[in-house]
Amino acid sequence: MAVRDIEPVVLDLGRLENLAESGYYNPYTMFEWPDAIESELPWMSENLTTLAGTPMWDELTREQQITLTRFEAINFFSLNIHGIRELMSEVVMRIHEHTYANVSEFLHHFIGEENEHMWFFAQFCLRYGGKLYPAQPALKADSGDHFSSVARELIVFARILIFEEIVDYYNANMATDQSLPHIVREINRVHHQDESRHVAFGRMIFTNLLAQVAKRDPDEVPVVAEYLENYLQYSISTLYNPAAYRDAAIPDALALRRRALAHPARVEAHDRVLKRTRRFLSKAGAGREIIK
Repeated sequence: MAVRDIEPVVLDLGRLENLAESGYYNPYTMFEWPDAIESELPWMSENLTTLAGTPMWDELTREQQITLTRFEAINFFSLNIHGIRELMSEVVMRIHEHTYANVSEFLHHFIGEENEHMWFFAQFCLRYGGKLYPAQPALKADSGDHFSSVARELIVFARILIFEEIVDYYNANMATDQSLPHIVREINRVHHQDESRHVAFGRMIFTNLLAQVAKRDPDEVPVVAEYLENYLQYSISTLYNPAAYRDAAIPDALALRRRALAHPARVEAHDRVLKRTRRFLSKAGAGREIIK
């Protein structure tokens, strides 16, 4: 990590810091964890499952559909845990670097909140699923060795932002889905509440670092845009976990994953999930339309 040749990141974060302080809660006492969750209820919104809108979903029995929502909820929360672990490690390494001195105070709030998120996601998975799903293979060539030092910094924070925007789409929808158990809605609601600040911060730091990349080498921006579009697609694909299909007793899990990912209804669903992020990237000047 070489950040000393990068211009200091200066952002006006007073409002976000005040919101973090005024909205503080104790996650270790605020949730009421039931001994068990109602067996007839889905754990994930059915329209957000990876088979929603396809004949593959309709071919399942009602019992299989409910079971799949449970394991896809465990997979979704596991993805949150692994994503948080990655972003925390990246932020911790930078929090006292001169480049990030101006934003260090907010980064302390950020790390504290993400650690708490990781705790309550893990609590749910272990209490009701008995496990976490392992982290999935990283995007190929994700080291970014071919990028400049400032572009590598941009990609670190862009990956964090993309992760947070995608999971927030799911959180916002499931927080108000009355078909879900109360504890599931609450976890999604609380996470959405905090992520709104994190997304705002992520967009600000992305814009700052992208401007630095464009200033030093405008030709590198389309290369970064291509990486980010690939990362968007990779992130969506991690929701399709063949292990969750197997746990739901659905046969031919790998073939099912391939079919589901390519189904037109799912491609449309992916576009809905990514619409907000792609719109931001385009407005910032790093959208997929500039890829050469």
